[in-house]
Amino acid sequence: MTSSKSTPVIVLGGGLAGLTVALRLADAGREVLMLAKRQLSEGSSHYAQGGIAAVLDEDDSVESHVEDTLRAGAGLCNEASVRFVVEESGSSIQWLIDQGVKFTLKGKGDCDGSKSELSPYHLTREGGHSVRRVIHADDATGRAVIQTLEARARSHERIKILEQHIAVDIITSAKLNLPGTNRCLGLYALNKATSHVVTLPATTVVLATGGASKVYLYTSNPDTSTGDGIAMAWRAGCRVSNMEFVQFHPTCLYHPQAKSFLLSEALRGEGALLRLPDGTRFMPDHDDRAELAPRDIVARAIDYEMKRGGFESVYLDISDKPAKFIYEHFPNISQRCADLGFDLTTKPVPVVPAAHYTCGGVLTDLEGRTDVEGLYAVGEVSTTGLHGANRLASNSLLECLTFAISSSANILADQASEPGEVDLPPWDESQVSDADEQIVVTHNWDEIRRTMWDYVGIVRTSKRLERASHRVRLLQSEIRDYYRNFRIDNNLIELRNLVVVADLIIRSALDRKESRGLHYTLDYPETLPDAEAVDTVLVPDNYVGPQN
Repeated sequence: MTSSKSTPVIVLGGGLAGLTVALRLADAGREVLMLAKRQLSEGSSHYAQGGIAAVLDEDDSVESHVEDTLRAGAGLCNEASVRFVVEESGSSIQWLIDQGVKFTLKGKGDCDGSKSELSPYHLTREGGHSVRRVIHADDATGRAVIQTLEARARSHERIKILEQHIAVDIITSAKLNLPGTNRCLGLYALNKATSHVVTLPATTVVLATGGASKVYLYTSNPDTSTGDGIAMAWRAGCRVSNMEFVQFHPTCLYHPQAKSFLLSEALRGEGALLRLPDGTRFMPDHDDRAELAPRDIVARAIDYEMKRGGFESVYLDISDKPAKFIYEHFPNISQRCADLGFDLTTKPVPVVPAAHYTCGGVLTDLEGRTDVEGLYAVGEVSTTGLHGANRLASNSLLECLTFAISSSANILADQASEPGEVDLPPWDESQVSDADEQIVVTHNWDEIRRTMWDYVGIVRTSKRLERASHRVRLLQSEIRDYYRNFRIDNNLIELRNLVVVADLIIRSALDRKESRGLHYTLDYPETLPDAEAVDTVLVPDNYVGPQN
């Protein structure tokens, strides 16, 4: 028997969302257990380059940031959510500064940037933004933020960190056939060092597991982006929404050794141009905003030009800027390019689009609450109404911050409603054996990602989606049988989750009979009138209704 008052809040994930929740809860006196399936800092937040969008300058305004976000979201943003996030942006950034994050100050080779005395920080501009409002730490903002917060978390007396532990499933009262409201009771997690599953009781679990870009063959994200939180929440009885809107970042470095190396949108914000292999600039032919158009437009334009010309890549060119400016503003990017044989200061570099961000996810309210009581979702794992059909650049880390702050406040205020003692069954491995054909998992990993890339990518058709759906259903059946009969490991857990996410993306894409934002289909190229635009909400079979 375990008492809810003696169990910590469990936070899954060590990115900006997870670290912020953990620190705010721990600073307020709660015990926190953080789980990371690899090292704590190996999530997507660590690799974020550009920065965090926020209203920090007298030349900017809440209304302007809201308008830019709504425009990028293509009619599907929840305006109340957008206003909430933007209005809280200044105080959210201040919290990071108070934690010790060192953002870039004005004066480092500035040619432009804010002239305001309101903020001492250098602000840059990215696609879709009408003004400079992106605060950053050179071109490695995520690393600066995560290193600062991780150091605090590791030294905090109320935070315990379990690395190399991957969550398997959420334990709920409904799964145990207990009466009353369906609520979270804890989770099962695989200790990768021992290969055994542990049972972790908790009356509050925070999913901060990131997105699902690894479901595609080419992605800008680390290998941890396997949709674990989305899949677990779906199996626990939570609704998911807007899964068809997968953002492809337009400019990943095209090089066999670069893998997922991203060339930040801030490069285009500072004047970088996109060119065909013969040097011709093409973005003005696709959108009046040219290189500063939202990511869906730029990625689709690159995809079109590559297919039309039979090119392996297009090129990003910032070589007209002074070398000193490039080195000072993009020290990490220029060094990484140089390591791979490219000189940003003298010639264009090859780029291609890659899966980057999951705009849809677990449906939550403004406090991060899901349909299962005691289960929260924060960051890319969630869908809050902020992004709609397309995410505005650098709004992602801002969403992590604001919703981590609001959800932690709600968790603290809700302590009195936590249940009493619960008795959780241990993980049962008595009916399974060691797998004798690991190659099955490897083949399925490759097939699901190639299927999604070929049929559910930047440009879609109903025929391609139906073909993908058929193959995914077969894979689901194979993986379900494999999961039941053999001892689980990290690869199988992630594959099981990826197939769930792939199915949700395809079903959502088939449901949307129009092209909007990140979802573009040749069969329905027009955008429906705003009055007919609705979120695609998928409801699991075990859904019992929202908690509030």
